[in-house]
Amino acid sequence: MKIAVNTRFLLSNKMEGIGWVSFELLKRMVAAHPEDEFLFFFDRAYDEKFIFGNNVTPVVLSPPARHPFLWYWWFEISIHQALKKYQPDIFLSTDGYLSLATSIKTVMITHDIAHVHFPEQIPFLVRSYYNHFVPKFLERADRIVTVSEFTKQDIIRQYAIDEKKITVVHNACQDEFKPVDKKTKEQIRDQYTSGQPYFLFVGAVHPRKNVHRLIEAFDQFKSTTKAAHKLLIVGRFAWQTGAVKTAFDNSRYQQDIIFPGYVDDLYSITASAFAMVYVSLFEGFGLPVLEAMNCEVPVITSNISSLPEVAGDGGLLVDPTSVSEIANAMQELLVDQELYKRLINRSRQRCLQFSWDESAAKLYAILQKAL
Repeated sequence: MKIAVNTRFLLSNKMEGIGWVSFELLKRMVAAHPEDEFLFFFDRAYDEKFIFGNNVTPVVLSPPARHPFLWYWWFEISIHQALKKYQPDIFLSTDGYLSLATSIKTVMITHDIAHVHFPEQIPFLVRSYYNHFVPKFLERADRIVTVSEFTKQDIIRQYAIDEKKITVVHNACQDEFKPVDKKTKEQIRDQYTSGQPYFLFVGAVHPRKNVHRLIEAFDQFKSTTKAAHKLLIVGRFAWQTGAVKTAFDNSRYQQDIIFPGYVDDLYSITASAFAMVYVSLFEGFGLPVLEAMNCEVPVITSNISSLPEVAGDGGLLVDPTSVSEIANAMQELLVDQELYKRLINRSRQRCLQFSWDESAAKLYAILQKAL
């Protein structure tokens, strides 16, 4: 097969969820199928580390697509022209967008349709683009891949897409997410939290990530327990951040809340945490939950959207809209050592159900089926 791939989220030192999913799946498919030719379509200069084999041809297509007008240009003009030029057998788009102009068979990975549920948190132009094009993309795709059963059912409910067209291919996590030794934990804690244990959040600081309630819950936890624990919030600030700033400004424990921004050594930071607290209001998958579980770090997460599907019985599930419930869960992990150990043991078993090798093989089979 000649497979063209939208790889615009493979960004050196800037990768977040979609980028990492693309990286892990494509790396494995390229290695497993040297007989196939892969065309990687980038929207800017690329890093050679993303060219996973001799069977990969990188192609840079202008303009850099980070705005609704440029999304349209990139997918409907640049991608369309590239597909006409290179004539692949199939086009794989990894980020929920595709080219409506092309007649090439297309498989699209859709991570979530959060814009349907939280329109007020999305800028007007972006929201307008999503509302107009997402239904068209879902209808046009020959096959749709979702990262969770939750997202599959959400698409069916919202857009009446035939469920036979949609296949779930779960995410997994990078091999680097694994437990670390005591010395590494001490070094990380010395570097970030003055040697103290910490609760961890990882992700873009965006309203639906619910970071403002996490900060309020941390305040309650500190007031009740007087524990030395810190709160480490790792990720870039995205879009609206007013509620988070307000929660931080009102916190009595500002000195114990740390915002290091985007970090390189996320593996060790995750593995050195006392616990992960990921109480997002909506997730298509929720990769940080699985990453923490792989590091044998207990997880507090939401009891809604896809998060129970990922955590299973390996996480402590809470109502993300209840500050007191989040705070109580944090306190439980502090005082109940048996619960703490039990979550770690359960998470070891839970993690066995998620594998990038299996997911890459499943995605490749979907490409074949689409042809």
